[in-house]
Amino acid sequence: MKRQKRNRDERAYSRGYQAGFRGRPREFCPFGALEARGNWMRGWREGRTDQIQGMVGVAGIHTLRV
Repeated sequence: MKRQKRNRDERAYSRGYQAGFRGRPREFCPFGALEARGNWMRGWREGRTDQIQGMVGVAGIHTLRV
């Protein structure tokens, strides 16, 4: 049975979260479509919030999605 690809919205959110957590500026959003861009920005905001609050290393494990 073939594995299904992850949802595009979920992928955009995940990439945005990673970019925000790494401190990258939001102007580097690679998505042009409105819905994907919105999900990327939502992930970016949450990633920045976690970085600012110090959710790095072991403290941030609970935010990982499996």
